[in-house]
Amino acid sequence: MRTFFRSFMTSILVLALILTGMPVSNSLAAASGVTDLVIDLNVPQVMREVKGNKLDLTPLQVYDDGRFMIASKSVTWKSSNKNVASVSADGEVTLSGHNGKTFISVSDGRFSDRISIQYKGNQGEILVEKEKGKRYDLIGHAIKHMTMEEKVGQMLMPDYRNWNGNNVTVMLPEIEKQIKDFHLGGVILFLENVVTTEQTTRLVNAYQEAAEKYNMLVSIDQEGGIVTRLQSGTHMPGNMALGATRSEDVAEKVGRAIGEELHSLGINMNLAPVLDVNNNPDNPVIGVRSFGEDPELVGKMGNAYIRGLQDSGTAATAKHFPGHGDTATDSHIALPVVPHDIERLKAVELYPFQQAMNAGIDAVMTAHVTFPKIDDTTAISKKTGSVIPVPATLSHKVLTGLMREEMGYNGLIITDAMNMLAIADHFGQVDAAIRTVKAGSDIVLMPVGLEAVANGLYNAVNTGEISIERIEQSVERIFTLKLNRGIIKAEVEKSIDEKVSKALQVVGSVEHKAVEKEAAEKSITLVKNEGVLPLNAAAADKIVVVGSSATTIAAELQKHQGNVTVINTAAPLSASNLAVVKTAKYIIIGTNTSTVSARAVTTNIMRLANQLITETDIPVIGVGIRNPYDIMSYPNVDAYLAQYGTRPASFEAAVNTIFGVNNPTGKLPVTIFNQTGGILYGFDHGLGY
Repeated sequence: MRTFFRSFMTSILVLALILTGMPVSNSLAAASGVTDLVIDLNVPQVMREVKGNKLDLTPLQVYDDGRFMIASKSVTWKSSNKNVASVSADGEVTLSGHNGKTFISVSDGRFSDRISIQYKGNQGEILVEKEKGKRYDLIGHAIKHMTMEEKVGQMLMPDYRNWNGNNVTVMLPEIEKQIKDFHLGGVILFLENVVTTEQTTRLVNAYQEAAEKYNMLVSIDQEGGIVTRLQSGTHMPGNMALGATRSEDVAEKVGRAIGEELHSLGINMNLAPVLDVNNNPDNPVIGVRSFGEDPELVGKMGNAYIRGLQDSGTAATAKHFPGHGDTATDSHIALPVVPHDIERLKAVELYPFQQAMNAGIDAVMTAHVTFPKIDDTTAISKKTGSVIPVPATLSHKVLTGLMREEMGYNGLIITDAMNMLAIADHFGQVDAAIRTVKAGSDIVLMPVGLEAVANGLYNAVNTGEISIERIEQSVERIFTLKLNRGIIKAEVEKSIDEKVSKALQVVGSVEHKAVEKEAAEKSITLVKNEGVLPLNAAAADKIVVVGSSATTIAAELQKHQGNVTVINTAAPLSASNLAVVKTAKYIIIGTNTSTVSARAVTTNIMRLANQLITETDIPVIGVGIRNPYDIMSYPNVDAYLAQYGTRPASFEAAVNTIFGVNNPTGKLPVTIFNQTGGILYGFDHGLGY
């Protein structure tokens, strides 16, 4: 009733002001409960560095009901000493390079605020001094005015991939109702939701419009490589390709380009990068999603990617803590175990995460993996009735003891998807949600049965199983991230047409395609070359292509050489097909595996590769399309390249390398073993021309 009365009176006041010709803005602010105007950087939890000589400041209107919003264009900015720094009408501060101190102030005619900036050129220092006082406790003020249900809602991030069997590409009334009923603080998007740039921008905008007081975290898994969701975005090579480049500059540019595309669409949180150390070639779920097997390489490349991503304004998420690299089980279907002790974990699995935490990573995602040497707690499986170890996602010892207390991480913790069978089968959704919140998670990702999970958490708070203080700790971290990444409602929003226009300029831009091309070219690793490459084929020389993605490889080959024949098979050749192959000058075979079983010597694709090698005297060139490990099953091939991914830019770069247009500079980010466990090609191996 109070909300209705306030809205009703505000409407009457607006009408009266219009009829009398009086200005609406300040009077409306007073009527709507605006109590202050503060510069966002004065909020204690907000952290921002001067980039070059620029610093962005945002004015926030504070309301008596706890809300904070970006102030309208009616605000004015001033600098007390323009010799030190100037400030634009939208709050962008530009330092001149002259020594001295200035106060940057903002006013809306009723309220004002200021912040101090001092430049010490002789010491190379820029000092930003925040104002202090109770007025800057925006987060505490907001939490104080929230109901328990609103607080819990901030911690829930469901997916709406489908609804009633149809892909969700526009806002539905049923989804809008759930957002409001459960006060949702976030949502995750999938490939089914993000078809075109315009459609995605409109969908994300609709999510934010449906949110009541606070904007939502809109997240997505846009890692690059094999985990790429945007159907209209730039298809960046994945992490192992970046690891092969050994270039932090390339990794940073890729992270920034991905972030810029997401940011333009309104997607403000990327569940990337993967910081798992892939030191187990048999890993079925990480593989080329990792930067490699060396913790230091993963840490350096990961931090570069994170730096680019977060500089774009998009939140980054390091995953899967404490590490999913040394596993041979997929947590989507079962519960993997990492048996190592804490010293080994600190040296390998935890190392990249610690580097990311030290560098200011926005969020960390948990792993549905058990670490018995950290937490030997057990539970009774709801599926089998047997005793099972508790995975990291549900472990207080891992999330609070290890991550928060020992590693000193104060940022956001988000679970991996709670619908994965490692959790859903053994613990049940409601119990798992309660366990993970008690363990220290701030966001429950993809809960199954939103209403049941929400009610379960409400009940846990009401009965004291989870304290309200524990919930408020998570809400503070969520609001801290939202303030730091500008995920805040504005009193004057850009129009949806403006947002679409901007997204169309950014997504798939020429600049981003150039980054994609550079990353792909620098990643290609020439693992073996018995004097075959680069090809110097005459026009009459036939090239036969077989195996995985043969048609795609052939299309790239035809840009260089017209005499290309494709035999579409991934199985040993018939006598007639073998006869065709024997008319070729060169043979190229593509292999694409993701598991240890797929690359066994006995599989059809590997039997085909070895048939070509043993039954012809024609040079055979192998292309490891995804995992670089494929050569272990056909080691006698004449030449072999690893391209680490299935995206068009990687195929183009691999074929350009075959013809010498691209000089290979990639280095193996992993060790390739032979069939008996010996080293075939070591970490850091890579040939050139």
